[in-house]
Amino acid sequence: MTVRLWPALCLLLLLLRSGALPQTADRVVFSLGTFENISMTENATVQAVVSRIPADVAFLIVQFHTQQQNITLSYTKVPTLNSSHTAVDSGLLSPLLITQTSFTWYLLSTDKRPLTGVGVILAYNSKDPVPGGCSLEFDFNFDPSVHLHYNLYVTTITIAPANVGYARGAVLPTCNVTRGPSARLEYDVYQYFLPEGDLSEQSLLNHIQAVTSMESVVAHSTRLMTWVTSEKLSASFNSIPGQGIIYSVIVRDPVLNTSASYVPVHTYACSFSSTLDGCMTIGKVSTKIFFTIVGFAGIFICFFGHQFFKCELFCLGHAFVAIIFFVLITKTTVLDYNLRLALTALVGVVGGVLLVLSWWQFGSVLCCMLVVGLILGFLLAAVLLFTPLGELPIFQSSAVFWVTFSGIVLMVPLLFMRWPREGNIMTCGVVGAYAVVLAVNSYVYTILSYITLDILKRLLNNNYSQMLTRTPLKDIDYIMLTVWLVLGVSGMVFQLHRERTRPFFPPSLYLLWKQERERRKTNVLDPSHHMPSLPRRLQGWILNKFHHKEPAGEVTPLLL
Repeated sequence: MTVRLWPALCLLLLLLRSGALPQTADRVVFSLGTFENISMTENATVQAVVSRIPADVAFLIVQFHTQQQNITLSYTKVPTLNSSHTAVDSGLLSPLLITQTSFTWYLLSTDKRPLTGVGVILAYNSKDPVPGGCSLEFDFNFDPSVHLHYNLYVTTITIAPANVGYARGAVLPTCNVTRGPSARLEYDVYQYFLPEGDLSEQSLLNHIQAVTSMESVVAHSTRLMTWVTSEKLSASFNSIPGQGIIYSVIVRDPVLNTSASYVPVHTYACSFSSTLDGCMTIGKVSTKIFFTIVGFAGIFICFFGHQFFKCELFCLGHAFVAIIFFVLITKTTVLDYNLRLALTALVGVVGGVLLVLSWWQFGSVLCCMLVVGLILGFLLAAVLLFTPLGELPIFQSSAVFWVTFSGIVLMVPLLFMRWPREGNIMTCGVVGAYAVVLAVNSYVYTILSYITLDILKRLLNNNYSQMLTRTPLKDIDYIMLTVWLVLGVSGMVFQLHRERTRPFFPPSLYLLWKQERERRKTNVLDPSHHMPSLPRRLQGWILNKFHHKEPAGEVTPLLL
């Protein structure tokens, strides 16, 4: 029996020594330079192990990549600030001890949903430069990651300076960037485009494997620029929302002719978690069609809204109900974006028809001005809180924000009670011109569209945080701001001039019909007073169709 167990024990010892044990749910075995696909459940911790590290390896760079969910890499099971890194493209650098042949670290998922990613461990010797080895401005002693920040227009990458290579156990070389050995290092910045329109997770995980090591980055990516240590190690590029891009940095030592790669980082210049302007909704044909129609309706309302009062009520009633319905259906369902947009447009039509019918039935100016005033109040409140005033720390509190916002929204209809016609014309000009801005935004991105989108984001996201960094206005924003002002002022002046001699509001057709009916009943001189009722007229018309008159005899025409 002992003789039979001896081969199995030898095989088990060999597997333990080589690190080739099968992977389990909480333990993954890596091989140097080999990619491993890992799936983790929510709030999970996975131990990662690599063994049989060659003696000539001076340091390791561990990296793990996901598409949209943060992952934490940590030297310890309980991560601390200086021993872990959390990002979608997370990386750690670990110098090795003189006798060290294995290395262990931990992967932690803090999201409330499962995640999938790919990890790899790259080994470097003592002559290779150390990426992020002179990290003086960051939290880690070694920071091999490329740090990325984006907004609607600009994507910025930043790295920590590297250090020259050194052997295991040696003294860390000085990080003097002007006279030290690290001053000779150079940095090449590379850019790699993912397939256009491909936002799938598997596509990213496949392509990021092609730009992880130095050789693959040079072979597949495009070099954009070269930094030297004396320069600021930061660069900015144009953002392309919806287009996946991977940025990589290679640090080179021209004296020893060696190089090393920072942990690459990817971006789509948009958010996958946003339910309103996320990566999955950018550039959709349905969005362009919807907002193009909104733009044409806005131009009509801007110049002719008060004259064609029922058309204005339909458009503004549509907008009022559509906004409320879109927020409700987005928060309570997981329907596809195109279906939600179609249902929003359909329900908005119902809302517009109901507002027109309420005017036709009751003819109440105050009731209609309440809806119109709320729409203008919504836009004015959004504009006010989009300015630097909205960036005050006090408005980070949701309670303070919504109380202030609601107060501004409700104040506008109160002013409409005093000047209803002027308020209605102002709403036509301001809201109609802004609809043109939204239509243009579906084709050319402008920060002005986020005046209202930021409000909807707060409504749709429980833990609101701005997905985009606020930036100064660009040329396109100044152009659209001018268009908004010119259209709005022109529309208001044109309508005020045309309506100066007309009644404040057109009368209700239903009330006019009722008044005419009462007048006919009491005015005996009116021929219509003696006209039979509608049922009697219908009865007579039907009888005439089935009753033929008999001829009364010979009929001779008169001779002239």
